[in-house]
Amino acid sequence: MISSNMVPPTREALKEALGLAADILRNIELNELPLANIALKASRLARLLNEWDVQNIMEFEAGGYPTSFNSVPPDVWRLAVMASRTYKIKDEKTGEEREFAYVQPIAEWEQIVVTAEKAIEAAREPDVSITSANPSQFLYPPLGTSGERRTIRTDAIAATKRIAERRSFIYRYALRKHYELKFSGIADDIFSRTRERVDSSIGKYIPEAVQKLSAIYDNLSSENAEDWSNAVHGCRRILQDLADVIFPPQEEDKKKTEKGKTITIKLGKEHYINRLIAFIEDHSSSARFKHIVGSHLQFIGERLDSVVQAAQKGSHDVIVSQREADRYVIYTYMIVGDILSLLEDTPEESALQKGEETKE
Repeated sequence: MISSNMVPPTREALKEALGLAADILRNIELNELPLANIALKASRLARLLNEWDVQNIMEFEAGGYPTSFNSVPPDVWRLAVMASRTYKIKDEKTGEEREFAYVQPIAEWEQIVVTAEKAIEAAREPDVSITSANPSQFLYPPLGTSGERRTIRTDAIAATKRIAERRSFIYRYALRKHYELKFSGIADDIFSRTRERVDSSIGKYIPEAVQKLSAIYDNLSSENAEDWSNAVHGCRRILQDLADVIFPPQEEDKKKTEKGKTITIKLGKEHYINRLIAFIEDHSSSARFKHIVGSHLQFIGERLDSVVQAAQKGSHDVIVSQREADRYVIYTYMIVGDILSLLEDTPEESALQKGEETKE
C-alpha cells in the first residue's frame, strides 16, 4: 500500500491537485504527452498531497531507479516493490528463485520503441541495412534472437509491455486521487454550508456559544488527546445551551405512552437531551424526522456525557483519536442544524427575537 505523510496539504494545494489529476488522466487517455513527462506531472501531484513515497516513485519512473554496484539500495528497493517493478527468475539447475527489479526509466523504453519503429520502417526501403538505420538498436540487451530485425522487434515488444504496465500504474494513481479529491471537495462544501448555517443560527439564538465554537476548532487542530476531549466537552455545552434556550428546564416531568406503557421523562436542568427531544416532538410533524434526529441525539448525548464523566474521574484519554473527536463535532453540527431548522416561523422563534430586542 502506498504510504503518505501525515502532514495535511493546504486547501490551495488540494485544489491544484484536483486539476492536475484531471490533466494527467486526460494526457494518458488522449496520448497527449510522452509517458515520462506524465510521470513527472504525477510526481508533482504526489508532492502537492505530501505523499513523499509516491513523489519519489514517480521521479524514478521518469529518470530511472538508482543502483549501487549493480544492486538496488534497500530504500529504493522498497519503492520498486510498491511500484510493482519487481520480477522473479527461477534457476533451472537449483530451482532457486531470485527477485530482480526493472530499473530503467520510462523514457528509455519509449526510445526503444521509437527506434524500433524507425529501423523497421527503414528496413522496408531497398538497399538500407537495419544496422545503419538503427545505431541504437542494442540500447536494450539482445534476447538471444537470430537476426537484427527479430532482436529489434523482440526488444520493442518487451519495452511496449513495460510502458503499458507503467501507464496503468500512473493512471490508477491519478484516477484514485481524482475521485478522492473530488469527493473530499464535495464533502467539504457540504459541511462548510452546514457550518455557516449553524454558526449563523447559533450566533442568533445563543451568541455566547460562538466563543465555545472557536475553542472547539482550536482543540480539534491540536495534537493533544486531552484537547480533543475538550472539544467534545464543548459540544456538550453547546447542546446544553441550546436546550436551555429553546426548551428551558421544567420541574414537572413529561408523561407519554409507548406500547401501552406510561413513560416518565424528566426535563430538569441536567436532562438537556430529553428537553431537546421533547422540543423536536413538539415541533416536527414528521415521525421519521423525530425518530432519526431523536435517535442521533440520544446516541451523541450519551457519548458526550460519558466523556465528561470520565474526565471528571481523571481520565483524559477517552477520546482515542482526532478522527473520533471530529466525528462527534460533525454529529453535533448536524443535530443542532436540524433542531434550529424547526425554530423558523414558530412562536418560540418570535419570543426569542423579542427577547433579544428587549435586551438591546
